[in-house]
Amino acid sequence: MRCPGLPEGFDATDPDLLHARVPHPEFARLRQTAPVWWCAQPPGVTGFADEGYWAVTRHVDVKYVSTHPELFSSNANTAVIRFNEHISRDQIEVQKLIMLNMDPPEHSRVRQIVQRGFTPRAIRGLESALRSRARAIVTEAKAAAAAAGGGTNGGGTTGGKLGGKPGGTFDFVTRVAVELPLQAIAELIGVPQEDRARIFDWSNKMVAYDDPEYAITEEIGAEAAMELIGYAMNLATDRKKCPAGDIVSLLVAAEGQGNLSSDEFGFFVLLLAVAGNETTRNAISHGMHAFLTHPEQWERYKRERPATAAEEIVRWATPVTAFQRTATQDTELGGQLIRQGDRVGIFYSSANNDPEVFDRPELFDITRDPNPHLGFGGGGPHFCLGKSLAVKEIDLVFEALADELPDLTLAGEPRRLRASWLNGIKELQVRVG
Repeated sequence: MRCPGLPEGFDATDPDLLHARVPHPEFARLRQTAPVWWCAQPPGVTGFADEGYWAVTRHVDVKYVSTHPELFSSNANTAVIRFNEHISRDQIEVQKLIMLNMDPPEHSRVRQIVQRGFTPRAIRGLESALRSRARAIVTEAKAAAAAAGGGTNGGGTTGGKLGGKPGGTFDFVTRVAVELPLQAIAELIGVPQEDRARIFDWSNKMVAYDDPEYAITEEIGAEAAMELIGYAMNLATDRKKCPAGDIVSLLVAAEGQGNLSSDEFGFFVLLLAVAGNETTRNAISHGMHAFLTHPEQWERYKRERPATAAEEIVRWATPVTAFQRTATQDTELGGQLIRQGDRVGIFYSSANNDPEVFDRPELFDITRDPNPHLGFGGGGPHFCLGKSLAVKEIDLVFEALADELPDLTLAGEPRRLRASWLNGIKELQVRVG
């Protein structure tokens, strides 16, 4: 099915395309002329033995698919819309053990248990440690920039000219954005400080299989996943033997009484490492880039610290460009007949820029309110459990940046991750002063 105005062979999950940009002009065309559009793909190129998927691009339709799991399954083909062509069906099947890829009622059972770790009280319990950690992360980045720039000014702070040289530069992604999400997950599940870098390394390998710079194969990614699962299972086993009054103990210590088995806990941590680490990291990276390319918004943030800022950062970034569902029966959506077994791609990046829902969505506006974006999912059973934690992390990082590094500027264009469903930034050089 050809959509007028789209180039031949257009596919919004093409990692070469997403390596360069998010295809917002094409999404706009699809929303206007073919909001539910058949995207043909060569069989096997995405890991699925079919001939394509339905691309759903309007906010209303993405929300409908998300809130009707009885019609659109996460389990049949998983929620990941595109794998590497070398993946086997057995490898895809294993991923159905992750909560992201479950359907009710099994999903409901597991979610009811794990949401104990994300209550308002649990998040408040983490806030003090995360606030201190956010401040330390930014302070360390500031010191590194001062050293790179040749010194500090008389007041001991970086800014303007340092020792007669331009302010130091650093990679915002590795120095700042990666750190707090990793620390938050580690705090949440009680990972010792000395093991936290291993969690970061494993999570990177699991999602970087499309980027040749990392030379990560499906096999390396699968090995990293198994190492992370094994680590988490051992942690769960330890807590069953010796409960520690932490969240892990709460989730696993009384198996058979509504708690997780060691296997289930292992796959839950796997989900956290991707859904909680990678996505929040990329939201923070895109948020910094948005502020530095919209300096009036950065100035406003520093003055006012609006409570709406984090939600707009997530809308603007939309770290997960798309997930997928599979039709459980013949159904109609957006005037198109979708057959049982067809894959359906729900494009959050498009939905979050739908002018039928958002006034001037092309503007980055940290006071946008209301802001019914779908950056945490379109509602329904898979709405992000960790939303409040992610929002808190984003707030804490930018509060610390506004206090400690208010004069950051761009030192180069962002280098994007080559991926099929993540809107990732792997490097963002910034300058102090």
